[in-house]
Amino acid sequence: MNFDVLIIGGGAAGLSCALVLGSAKDKAYAKDKQIGIIAHQKASHLQNALFNNVLGLQPGTLGRDILESGKQQLKDLYSHVVQIEKEKVKSIEKQLEGFKITTNKNEYISKIVIIAVGYTSLITIKGLEPFIEPHPRAVIEKDRIWLKNTDHLIEENLYVAGTLAGWRSQFSIACGSGSHVATDILTLWNGGKHTKVHDKLTV
Repeated sequence: MNFDVLIIGGGAAGLSCALVLGSAKDKAYAKDKQIGIIAHQKASHLQNALFNNVLGLQPGTLGRDILESGKQQLKDLYSHVVQIEKEKVKSIEKQLEGFKITTNKNEYISKIVIIAVGYTSLITIKGLEPFIEPHPRAVIEKDRIWLKNTDHLIEENLYVAGTLAGWRSQFSIACGSGSHVATDILTLWNGGKHTKVHDKLTV
């Protein structure tokens, strides 16, 4: 299966990115784009998270519930975004045009790839080794990493979002990072004209 953009990771950053990209489906520059997300969530820090300090979330909200409701929200609102379940990415290989993504079950080709997995040093995706460095905003004892980037861009058409982009492990920051990457890609699709997607009440 071929994609215009493929998101790797179904946590806060990955799902936020997918929701914003999916919401642009009626825009001329995005309506024919093939968007996918490999929604691997087992290693997400949301599995054990409890939220009391996040704007818009009911205090006591559990991270594991957000993981499930987020996938359902994406399915209900933007069903054209392909959700790939129960697959783990093994490698990313740069091609002449785009990237080849190999999982434990399939191979995919995508023009743009967004890495939105956790920031532990246990990351096992081959092809990312040249970009791995110690995390600049985590205590050394935790042995966290980031993928060296400039404003989320690792290299042309290869992005990183969330804690792996070098941000602190805070839910709202990870969500914002994913949304940031999505709007950068929408801007790219829109010929470089800065863009974002908002829903508004009609009067």
